Amino acid sequence: MMKNLVYLILVVTVLIGVSCRKNTHKVKLSGNEKEVEIVKFGDEFFAAGYADTSAIVALRNKYPDFFDLFTYRVIQIGGLGEELFFEGVKQFQTDTMILSIRKSVEQEFSDFSDIENSLRNAFKYYQFHFPSYELPVIYTYISGFNQSVVTADKIVGISLDKYLGREYEFYQHLNSTPSYKILNMHKGKIVSDVVYAWGVTEFDDSEKTNNLLDNMIYQGKIMYFVDALLPDEHDSIKIGYTKKQLEWCKMNEAKMWATLIENKMLYSTNRMDIVRYINPAPSTSGFPIESPGRTGVWIGWQIVRQYMKKHPETTLEQLMKNSDFQKILNDSKYFPD
Repeated sequence: MMKNLVYLILVVTVLIGVSCRKNTHKVKLSGNEKEVEIVKFGDEFFAAGYADTSAIVALRNKYPDFFDLFTYRVIQIGGLGEELFFEGVKQFQTDTMILSIRKSVEQEFSDFSDIENSLRNAFKYYQFHFPSYELPVIYTYISGFNQSVVTADKIVGISLDKYLGREYEFYQHLNSTPSYKILNMHKGKIVSDVVYAWGVTEFDDSEKTNNLLDNMIYQGKIMYFVDALLPDEHDSIKIGYTKKQLEWCKMNEAKMWATLIENKMLYSTNRMDIVRYINPAPSTSGFPIESPGRTGVWIGWQIVRQYMKKHPETTLEQLMKNSDFQKILNDSKYFPD
């Protein structure tokens, strides 16, 4: 009888522990959410060709906003009305490197359904938290290793050639892309990159971030936005760390925070101080070489998580509209030990 009682207590304790660790971001969706539209623009662009100019004009008429963003900003050949525009289309579509990249993309993304489903699901969570906000249209294409994700008003563009895997041979020859960035150039990173980029687009606080702390909390809010839209994604994917790097941050959280305070970094407005802790890098200058880059982002993320834990009545929309970064820190009672 006593053994059975002990066993029952253990089971109850385990169940309570599991309940306490419940993922609060796993909200119940209504089932009436709209499906975000995903356009395989790259396929249509190459299908239009370059010999029949009317097909290119028709494509521009079909997707006017994104077409201009793609030709001006992504592949940088200018606009439809420019004299050498169609020559630029021809050069892009017949370039041997572009054709090789296109073949690799077709092989790597022969089945895009899992990624499409994940994107659609993420934007269903977006609708739950922001019911009055419009959905973007998502476009995929190849860009010749241009920016991974581009955004504009109601537009998200994904360069699939930036997600061909860490071992993809062309990446090793890109002088503009260091090895620590190549680690995140795989298709498992697409959805979190899209959600992060959309969060920055919809909630741009860049004019209100004056010092390192402001930038840390702002980035923490964006990462919490990613948490909410991707409740099943692992933290290492969301921030782009290896599991070893993530574990290092957890083990050294208190030391990093203490170092920032001791060196009076939190309120520094020096651009290089902000870049050091916020921007991607192989490691964080001033911290041990084992540290990953963007540790300021990671700490800001933990502050915002702590704030939301202390204030469960706060909605995601209220959080994203709150630019009082100092108050978020104060109210979080953040003090790692």
